[in-house]
Amino acid sequence: MSDTQRGAPVRPAAPVHPFPNLRLLHHPLILRDLSILRDVATPTAVFRPTLHEVATILAVEVTKELPLEAYEVETPLEMTTGYRLADRLIVVPILRAGLGMVDGFLDYLPEASVGHIGLYRDHETHEPRDYYSNLPSGLDDAVVILIDPMLASGGSGVMAVDFLKAHGAKRIYFACLVTVPEGVKLMLEKHPDVLIFAAALDRELNERKYILPGLGDAGDRMFGTA
Repeated sequence: MSDTQRGAPVRPAAPVHPFPNLRLLHHPLILRDLSILRDVATPTAVFRPTLHEVATILAVEVTKELPLEAYEVETPLEMTTGYRLADRLIVVPILRAGLGMVDGFLDYLPEASVGHIGLYRDHETHEPRDYYSNLPSGLDDAVVILIDPMLASGGSGVMAVDFLKAHGAKRIYFACLVTVPEGVKLMLEKHPDVLIFAAALDRELNERKYILPGLGDAGDRMFGTA
C-alpha cells in the first residue's frame, strides 16, 4: 500500500460499557487481527492463522490475574525463587468454531487439559442444541476457560456454562472474539460469576441472531464450508 493510500494514524478510544462481567481487550494487535477476521475478502487460508494469533492474545489476557505459587529454582549460579500457576487449567472449546482457538491457548498453556462441548443452533428456533461432550475429570478444583469465537444471543454460552457447572466446575471464564449486549446481559443474568473476555462489543443481533457488524459464521469461514 502506498503512502497516499494509507489512512491517517488513529488511536481508537478505549470502549466504555456498563457490564460488570465483561472485560474488553483494547490492544493494537487485537484491533488489527479482528479487522482481518471481519473482512469478507479474507480467505480461509488467512482467517485460520489469524484466529490462532488472536487466541494467543486472549490466552494472555484471560490468565493475567491467575494466582501463582512460589518454588525454588536452581540457576547455573545460585538458587532463586520461581513461580508457576497455582491452579490446574482446563480449556473447553464449544464445537465446532471454538476448535480454531484451542491451539492459540495451548501455545501459552501447554499444561492445560482440553475438554469439548458440542452445540449447534437450530436454524428454525435459533435455540442451541447439544450433540457431544467430553470433559476431563477434576473440574471442581480447576480454572475452566470456555472458548468460542462469538457470544451472540448467549444461549449456547449459557448452556455450556450450565453443563460445566453440572459437572462440578466452579471457576469459569468465557473467552470470545466478539459479543453483543444481548449475550452479555443473558450471561450476567444466568451466571454473574462468569467473567467474559472479548475483543469487541458489537452493536446488535439481526433477525437471524447473527452479530452486527460481526464477522459472519466463524466455523464456516475457518473450515471453508461457507
